[in-house]
Amino acid sequence: MMFQSRQIGDVKVTRILEYTGPTHAPGFLLPDLETEALAANADWLAPNHWVPHMNKLMLTVQLWVVHAGPHVIVVDTGVGNAKPRSGIARMHMLNTLVPEWMDAAGARPDQVTHVALTHLHIDHVGWCTRWQDGRWVPTFPNATYYLPQDDFLFCESGRNKVEGMDVFGDAFFDSVMPIVDAGLAKMLVPGDEIADCLLSEPAPGHSPGQVTYRVRSRGEEAIFSGDVLHSAMQVARPEINSAYCIWADQARQTRFALLDAAARREALILPVHFGAPYCGYARRQGEGFRFEPAVW
Repeated sequence: MMFQSRQIGDVKVTRILEYTGPTHAPGFLLPDLETEALAANADWLAPNHWVPHMNKLMLTVQLWVVHAGPHVIVVDTGVGNAKPRSGIARMHMLNTLVPEWMDAAGARPDQVTHVALTHLHIDHVGWCTRWQDGRWVPTFPNATYYLPQDDFLFCESGRNKVEGMDVFGDAFFDSVMPIVDAGLAKMLVPGDEIADCLLSEPAPGHSPGQVTYRVRSRGEEAIFSGDVLHSAMQVARPEINSAYCIWADQARQTRFALLDAAARREALILPVHFGAPYCGYARRQGEGFRFEPAVW
């Protein structure tokens, strides 16, 4: 389904699908994972997280919409339409129905009150802007956009061009800076709370300023985990980084901490890139964890 909703106490959470498919070779996305590890876990990985006969990992791009009282919050904003991404064919000049699906889910662009970004990578900021009258303009004109400050400063200073893989790229200029120029941006530091319901927590490693967002209501909890996890395989093997993690050791520490907290608190993990059913739980298994898919 293109969108699905569930309750976290009094808070309604809806996932909006931008695209999903077997897009990445395991040796590229998870370069430190042994080749035999996927086959050894095929009983729960295939076909939603790994397609064995293609040897490709399923990767999704999705947006999360939170309805909390009068607030309509978008957590991460995908790739976006009409964005020139010539080096990444699967993202180049998309033309999807994300705005229509958001409208159907009760999140028309002018209804959105807050945009909460976990980090500023190219596939998390795209729908911050849309092309109109020859320029990029804010997609959500009545929202405050929360930008992780350390990611913003990292890009603004140009460090993304010299410190490893540049996964911010042109998105910083066509999807982030127009928000700043429009006066809709607010710099976020870990510990800030958005709309009295989303608590930001530090999650550096994948990017310098990545955060997660925790929502709690009536004894239930969920964690919008950004890219702390790219694949469900990383729940079982949290020491395995994705190829896009800029600070490897810090990324591992962040992943262990998130999984431990989620398991202890029985919190639902809401990532951006998992295959169906797109979210789930970390359960303790011996000294490690296992992934338990959520039921919609």
